[in-house]
Amino acid sequence: QVQLVESGGGSVQPGGSLRLSCAVSGYTSTFGCRGWFRQVPGKEREGVASINKYRNIYYTDSVKGRFTISQDNAKNTLYLEMNSLEPEDTAMYFCGARGGLCFGAYSTFDYRGQGTQVTVSS
Repeated sequence: QVQLVESGGGSVQPGGSLRLSCAVSGYTSTFGCRGWFRQVPGKEREGVASINKYRNIYYTDSVKGRFTISQDNAKNTLYLEMNSLEPEDTAMYFCGARGGLCFGAYSTFDYRGQGTQVTVSS
Protein backbone atom coordinates (compact mmCIF):
# COMPACT_ATOMS: atom_id res chain seq x y z
CA GLN A 1 0.00 0.00 0.00
CA VAL A 2 1.35 3.40 -0.97
CA GLN A 3 1.64 6.01 1.78
CA LEU A 4 2.77 9.61 1.61
CA VAL A 5 3.51 11.54 4.80
CA GLU A 6 4.27 15.26 4.74
CA SER A 7 6.19 17.20 7.36
CA GLY A 8 7.90 20.56 7.78
CA GLY A 9 5.00 22.97 7.76
CA GLY A 10 4.65 25.78 10.26
CA SER A 11 4.22 29.49 10.77
CA VAL A 12 6.72 32.00 9.43
CA GLN A 13 6.92 35.71 8.79
CA PRO A 14 6.87 37.09 5.26
CA GLY A 15 10.25 36.61 3.65
CA GLY A 16 10.93 33.50 5.68
CA SER A 17 11.69 29.97 4.53
CA LEU A 18 10.41 26.47 5.11
CA ARG A 19 11.36 23.06 3.80
CA LEU A 20 8.62 20.53 3.34
CA SER A 21 9.35 16.81 3.17
CA CYS A 22 7.23 13.95 1.87
CA ALA A 23 8.20 10.41 2.81
CA VAL A 24 6.86 7.91 0.30
CA SER A 25 6.50 4.22 1.12
CA GLY A 26 5.00 1.23 -0.57
CA TYR A 27 5.18 0.16 -4.22
CA THR A 28 6.60 3.33 -5.71
CA SER A 29 8.74 2.16 -8.58
CA THR A 30 6.11 2.84 -11.23
CA PHE A 31 5.46 6.48 -10.32
CA GLY A 32 5.79 8.72 -13.35
CA CYS A 33 5.40 11.94 -11.44
CA ARG A 34 5.50 13.32 -7.90
CA GLY A 35 4.60 16.78 -6.83
CA TRP A 36 3.16 19.31 -4.42
CA PHE A 37 -0.16 21.06 -4.51
CA ARG A 38 -1.89 23.39 -2.05
CA GLN A 39 -5.41 24.08 -0.90
CA VAL A 40 -6.98 27.09 0.75
CA PRO A 41 -10.53 26.67 2.09
CA GLY A 42 -13.00 28.08 -0.37
CA LYS A 43 -10.50 28.17 -3.23
CA GLU A 44 -9.53 25.77 -5.99
CA ARG A 45 -6.72 23.35 -5.41
CA GLU A 46 -3.51 24.67 -6.99
CA GLY A 47 -0.59 22.70 -8.34
CA VAL A 48 2.66 24.12 -6.97
CA ALA A 49 5.50 22.01 -8.37
CA SER A 50 5.92 18.65 -10.07
CA ILE A 51 8.85 16.48 -11.06
CA ASN A 52 8.56 13.50 -13.39
CA LYS A 53 10.69 10.40 -13.64
CA TYR A 54 12.80 11.99 -16.38
CA ARG A 55 13.57 14.84 -13.95
CA ASN A 56 11.51 17.39 -15.85
CA ILE A 57 10.41 20.00 -13.33
CA TYR A 58 7.43 22.32 -13.47
CA TYR A 59 6.32 25.19 -11.23
CA THR A 60 3.25 27.32 -11.09
CA ASP A 61 4.14 30.89 -12.07
CA SER A 62 3.60 32.42 -8.63
CA VAL A 63 6.38 30.34 -7.02
CA LYS A 64 9.00 30.36 -9.76
CA GLY A 65 12.33 31.59 -8.42
CA ARG A 66 11.20 31.09 -4.82
CA PHE A 67 10.36 27.38 -4.48
CA THR A 68 12.49 24.39 -5.41
CA ILE A 69 11.26 20.82 -5.73
CA SER A 70 13.72 17.97 -5.35
CA GLN A 71 13.80 14.30 -4.48
CA ASP A 72 16.13 11.87 -2.81
CA ASN A 73 15.51 8.53 -4.48
CA ALA A 74 17.63 6.65 -1.96
CA LYS A 75 15.39 7.91 0.85
CA ASN A 76 12.24 7.88 -1.28
CA THR A 77 11.57 11.42 -0.12
CA LEU A 78 10.26 14.43 -1.98
CA TYR A 79 11.12 17.96 -0.84
CA LEU A 80 9.84 21.46 -1.40
CA GLU A 81 12.21 24.24 -0.43
CA MET A 82 10.22 27.44 -0.02
CA ASN A 83 11.99 30.80 0.21
CA SER A 84 10.80 34.41 0.25
CA LEU A 85 7.44 33.24 1.52
CA GLU A 86 4.48 35.56 1.07
CA PRO A 87 1.13 35.68 2.88
CA GLU A 88 -0.44 34.41 -0.36
CA ASP A 89 1.49 31.16 0.10
CA THR A 90 -0.56 30.34 3.20
CA ALA A 91 -2.31 27.03 2.55
CA MET A 92 -2.41 23.35 3.36
CA TYR A 93 0.33 21.72 1.31
CA PHE A 94 -0.01 18.17 0.04
CA CYS A 95 2.38 15.90 -1.76
CA GLY A 96 1.12 13.50 -4.38
CA ALA A 97 2.23 10.79 -6.77
CA ARG A 98 0.76 9.45 -9.99
CA GLY A 99 1.51 6.69 -12.42
CA GLY A 100 1.56 8.90 -15.51
CA LEU A 101 3.99 11.65 -16.32
CA CYS A 102 3.42 15.29 -15.45
CA PHE A 103 3.63 18.03 -18.04
CA GLY A 104 2.95 20.88 -15.65
CA ALA A 105 2.41 21.62 -11.96
CA TYR A 106 -0.42 19.16 -11.35
CA SER A 107 -2.97 19.35 -8.57
CA THR A 108 -4.48 15.88 -9.03
CA PHE A 109 -2.62 12.69 -8.21
CA ASP A 110 -3.39 9.01 -7.78
CA TYR A 111 -2.03 9.12 -4.23
CA ARG A 112 -1.74 11.99 -1.79
CA GLY A 113 -0.74 12.62 1.81
CA GLN A 114 -2.69 14.20 4.64
CA GLY A 115 -1.11 17.60 4.21
CA THR A 116 0.95 20.01 6.27
CA GLN A 117 -0.14 23.55 7.07
CA VAL A 118 1.97 26.53 6.02
CA THR A 119 1.03 29.93 7.46
CA VAL A 120 2.81 33.12 6.44
CA SER A 121 1.93 36.19 8.48
CA SER A 122 3.52 39.02 10.39
